[in-house]
Amino acid sequence: MMTYQFDYGTPYTIPIYGWYLEGGGKRVLVDTGEMRPVQSAAREAAIGGKIHTLDSGLAQFGLTPADIDIVVHTHLHNDHCENDALCENAVFYAHEQELKHIRDPHPLDFRYNEEYVEDVLEAGQMQPLTSDTEILPGLRMVHTPAHTEGGMSVFVDTPAGQAVITGFCVIRENLFPPKAVTAREMEVIPPGTCVNPYAAYDILRRIKSAADIVILLHEPSFATGAPIGRN
Repeated sequence: MMTYQFDYGTPYTIPIYGWYLEGGGKRVLVDTGEMRPVQSAAREAAIGGKIHTLDSGLAQFGLTPADIDIVVHTHLHNDHCENDALCENAVFYAHEQELKHIRDPHPLDFRYNEEYVEDVLEAGQMQPLTSDTEILPGLRMVHTPAHTEGGMSVFVDTPAGQAVITGFCVIRENLFPPKAVTAREMEVIPPGTCVNPYAAYDILRRIKSAADIVILLHEPSFATGAPIGRN
Protein backbone atom coordinates (compact mmCIF):
# COMPACT_ATOMS: atom_id res chain seq x y z
CA MET A 1 0.00 0.00 0.00
CA MET A 2 2.88 2.41 0.75
CA THR A 3 5.72 1.34 -1.54
CA TYR A 4 4.80 1.11 -5.21
CA GLN A 5 5.67 -2.32 -6.69
CA PHE A 6 7.63 -3.37 -3.59
CA ASP A 7 6.71 -5.53 -0.57
CA TYR A 8 3.06 -5.99 -1.51
CA GLY A 9 1.33 -8.19 1.06
CA THR A 10 3.70 -7.30 3.91
CA PRO A 11 1.66 -6.50 7.06
CA TYR A 12 2.11 -2.91 8.19
CA THR A 13 0.58 -0.70 10.89
CA ILE A 14 0.06 2.81 9.53
CA PRO A 15 0.09 5.71 12.01
CA ILE A 16 -1.92 8.81 11.12
CA TYR A 17 -0.73 12.22 12.23
CA GLY A 18 -1.76 15.81 12.67
CA TRP A 19 1.19 18.19 12.99
CA TYR A 20 1.00 21.18 15.36
CA LEU A 21 3.05 24.27 14.51
CA GLU A 22 3.44 27.70 16.09
CA GLY A 23 4.68 30.78 14.27
CA GLY A 24 3.71 34.27 13.18
CA GLY A 25 1.51 34.55 16.26
CA LYS A 26 -0.68 31.72 14.93
CA ARG A 27 -1.48 28.18 16.00
CA VAL A 28 -1.38 25.95 12.95
CA LEU A 29 -2.44 22.37 12.37
CA VAL A 30 -1.34 20.33 9.37
CA ASP A 31 -4.20 17.84 8.81
CA THR A 32 -6.71 16.91 11.52
CA GLY A 33 -6.46 13.10 11.48
CA GLU A 34 -9.01 10.44 12.23
CA MET A 35 -12.08 11.04 14.34
CA ARG A 36 -11.93 7.72 16.16
CA PRO A 37 -8.49 6.14 15.77
CA VAL A 38 -8.23 2.51 16.80
CA GLN A 39 -6.46 2.64 20.15
CA SER A 40 -5.01 -0.66 21.32
CA ALA A 41 -1.88 -1.93 23.03
CA ALA A 42 -1.00 -3.97 19.93
CA ARG A 43 -1.18 -0.96 17.61
CA GLU A 44 0.76 1.24 20.00
CA ALA A 45 3.44 -1.43 20.25
CA ALA A 46 3.58 -1.65 16.45
CA ILE A 47 4.21 2.09 15.99
CA GLY A 48 6.20 2.54 19.19
CA GLY A 49 4.11 5.32 20.70
CA LYS A 50 0.79 6.35 22.19
CA ILE A 51 -2.23 6.76 19.90
CA HIS A 52 -4.06 10.02 20.59
CA THR A 53 -7.33 11.55 19.51
CA LEU A 54 -7.11 15.12 18.24
CA ASP A 55 -8.40 16.37 21.60
CA SER A 56 -5.87 14.44 23.68
CA GLY A 57 -3.03 15.28 21.32
CA LEU A 58 -3.65 19.02 21.49
CA ALA A 59 -4.18 18.81 25.25
CA GLN A 60 -0.47 18.06 25.54
CA PHE A 61 0.07 21.69 24.49
CA GLY A 62 -2.72 23.01 26.70
CA LEU A 63 -4.97 23.50 23.66
CA THR A 64 -8.31 22.41 22.28
CA PRO A 65 -9.30 22.21 18.58
CA ALA A 66 -11.15 25.52 19.01
CA ASP A 67 -7.79 27.20 19.73
CA ILE A 68 -6.41 26.42 16.26
CA ASP A 69 -6.16 29.46 13.97
CA ILE A 70 -5.15 27.78 10.70
CA VAL A 71 -5.50 24.27 9.28
CA VAL A 72 -3.49 23.40 6.18
CA HIS A 73 -4.34 20.19 4.40
CA THR A 74 -1.85 17.98 2.62
CA HIS A 75 -4.89 16.42 0.91
CA LEU A 76 -8.47 15.47 1.79
CA HIS A 77 -8.48 11.71 2.13
CA ASN A 78 -10.62 10.90 5.14
CA ASP A 79 -7.76 10.05 7.51
CA HIS A 80 -6.41 13.58 7.10
CA CYS A 81 -9.61 15.60 7.62
CA GLU A 82 -12.09 13.72 9.84
CA ASN A 83 -11.75 16.26 12.69
CA ASP A 84 -12.12 19.41 10.62
CA ALA A 85 -15.47 20.36 12.19
CA LEU A 86 -13.84 20.49 15.65
CA CYS A 87 -11.57 23.35 14.57
CA GLU A 88 -14.47 25.75 14.59
CA ASN A 89 -12.42 28.96 14.62
CA ALA A 90 -9.80 28.03 12.04
CA VAL A 91 -9.26 29.12 8.46
CA PHE A 92 -8.65 26.07 6.27
CA TYR A 93 -6.47 25.74 3.18
CA ALA A 94 -6.61 22.94 0.60
CA HIS A 95 -5.91 22.69 -3.11
CA GLU A 96 -8.95 23.16 -5.31
CA GLN A 97 -8.39 19.73 -6.88
CA GLU A 98 -8.91 18.13 -3.47
CA LEU A 99 -12.20 19.99 -3.06
CA LYS A 100 -13.24 18.84 -6.52
CA HIS A 101 -12.47 15.21 -5.75
CA ILE A 102 -14.06 15.19 -2.32
CA ARG A 103 -17.31 16.39 -3.91
CA ASP A 104 -17.11 13.98 -6.84
CA PRO A 105 -14.59 11.20 -6.15
CA HIS A 106 -13.53 8.67 -8.73
CA PRO A 107 -14.79 5.16 -7.85
CA LEU A 108 -11.17 4.00 -7.47
CA ASP A 109 -10.52 6.53 -4.72
CA PHE A 110 -12.81 5.57 -1.85
CA ARG A 111 -10.87 7.63 0.71
CA TYR A 112 -12.72 10.86 -0.11
CA ASN A 113 -15.84 11.58 1.98
CA GLU A 114 -17.46 15.02 1.73
CA GLU A 115 -19.21 14.61 5.08
CA TYR A 116 -15.98 15.38 6.92
CA VAL A 117 -15.62 18.86 5.42
CA GLU A 118 -19.29 19.83 5.03
CA ASP A 119 -19.37 21.95 8.22
CA VAL A 120 -16.21 23.80 7.23
CA LEU A 121 -17.48 24.47 3.71
CA GLU A 122 -20.89 25.63 4.91
CA ALA A 123 -19.29 27.98 7.43
CA GLY A 124 -17.10 29.55 4.72
CA GLN A 125 -13.90 28.54 6.49
CA MET A 126 -12.26 26.85 3.50
CA GLN A 127 -9.83 28.74 1.26
CA PRO A 128 -9.16 26.84 -1.99
CA LEU A 129 -5.66 27.12 -3.42
CA THR A 130 -4.69 26.91 -7.08
CA SER A 131 -0.91 27.09 -6.78
CA ASP A 132 2.02 27.28 -4.36
CA THR A 133 1.06 29.68 -1.55
CA GLU A 134 2.78 31.30 1.43
CA ILE A 135 0.29 30.92 4.28
CA LEU A 136 2.46 32.71 6.86
CA PRO A 137 6.03 34.00 6.77
CA GLY A 138 8.13 30.83 6.80
CA LEU A 139 5.18 28.54 6.04
CA ARG A 140 4.52 27.61 2.40
CA MET A 141 2.25 25.10 0.74
CA VAL A 142 3.73 23.61 -2.44
CA HIS A 143 1.73 21.63 -4.97
CA THR A 144 3.11 18.06 -5.12
CA PRO A 145 0.54 15.86 -6.91
CA ALA A 146 2.15 12.49 -6.26
CA HIS A 147 -0.48 10.68 -4.15
CA THR A 148 -3.48 12.82 -5.15
CA GLU A 149 -4.01 15.52 -7.78
CA GLY A 150 -4.24 18.29 -5.20
CA GLY A 151 -1.55 17.10 -2.79
CA MET A 152 0.29 19.96 -1.07
CA SER A 153 3.59 19.63 0.79
CA VAL A 154 4.17 22.00 3.68
CA PHE A 155 7.52 23.83 3.77
CA VAL A 156 8.44 25.20 7.19
CA ASP A 157 11.46 27.39 7.96
CA THR A 158 13.08 26.20 11.19
CA PRO A 159 16.35 26.99 13.01
CA ALA A 160 17.54 23.52 11.96
CA GLY A 161 16.84 24.15 8.28
CA GLN A 162 14.06 23.60 5.78
CA ALA A 163 11.49 21.12 7.10
CA VAL A 164 9.01 19.61 4.66
CA ILE A 165 5.87 17.73 5.64
CA THR A 166 5.13 15.61 2.59
CA GLY A 167 1.90 16.14 0.71
CA PHE A 168 1.80 12.46 -0.17
CA CYS A 169 1.38 9.34 1.96
CA VAL A 170 4.76 7.69 2.42
CA ILE A 171 7.02 6.02 4.97
CA ARG A 172 10.80 6.12 5.38
CA GLU A 173 11.41 3.44 2.73
CA ASN A 174 9.83 5.64 0.06
CA LEU A 175 12.45 8.37 0.33
CA PHE A 176 15.27 6.26 1.74
CA PRO A 177 14.89 2.87 -0.01
CA PRO A 178 16.76 -0.28 1.04
CA LYS A 179 19.78 -1.46 -0.94
CA ALA A 180 17.64 -3.97 -2.85
CA VAL A 181 15.90 -0.98 -4.44
CA THR A 182 18.81 1.44 -4.84
CA ALA A 183 20.79 -1.35 -6.53
CA ARG A 184 18.28 -1.02 -9.35
CA GLU A 185 19.33 2.63 -9.69
CA MET A 186 16.13 3.84 -8.05
CA GLU A 187 16.57 6.78 -5.68
CA VAL A 188 13.06 6.72 -4.23
CA ILE A 189 9.92 4.57 -4.33
CA PRO A 190 6.65 6.25 -5.40
CA PRO A 191 3.66 6.04 -3.05
CA GLY A 192 1.71 2.80 -3.34
CA THR A 193 -1.32 4.87 -4.37
CA CYS A 194 -0.29 7.53 -6.86
CA VAL A 195 -1.68 9.65 -9.69
CA ASN A 196 1.18 8.88 -12.08
CA PRO A 197 4.09 6.73 -10.87
CA TYR A 198 6.66 8.39 -13.14
CA ALA A 199 5.66 11.89 -12.06
CA ALA A 200 5.43 10.76 -8.43
CA TYR A 201 9.00 9.43 -8.58
CA ASP A 202 10.27 12.82 -9.76
CA ILE A 203 8.23 14.69 -7.14
CA LEU A 204 9.66 12.54 -4.33
CA ARG A 205 13.21 13.17 -5.60
CA ARG A 206 12.52 16.92 -5.64
CA ILE A 207 11.18 16.98 -2.09
CA LYS A 208 14.02 14.82 -0.80
CA SER A 209 16.62 17.20 -2.24
CA ALA A 210 14.79 20.31 -0.97
CA ALA A 211 14.39 19.19 2.65
CA ASP A 212 16.90 19.36 5.48
CA ILE A 213 14.25 17.67 7.61
CA VAL A 214 11.71 15.48 5.83
CA ILE A 215 8.53 14.62 7.72
CA LEU A 216 6.78 11.63 6.16
CA LEU A 217 3.01 11.45 6.60
CA HIS A 218 2.79 7.87 7.88
CA GLU A 219 6.29 7.10 9.22
CA PRO A 220 5.99 5.15 12.52
CA SER A 221 9.20 6.46 14.05
CA PHE A 222 7.58 9.86 14.60
CA ALA A 223 5.28 8.25 17.16
CA THR A 224 8.29 8.09 19.48
CA GLY A 225 9.33 11.67 18.80
CA ALA A 226 12.49 10.66 16.93
CA PRO A 227 13.24 12.98 13.96
CA ILE A 228 14.23 11.98 10.46
CA GLY A 229 16.87 14.06 8.72
CA ARG A 230 18.19 14.07 5.19
CA ASN A 231 20.08 10.77 5.60
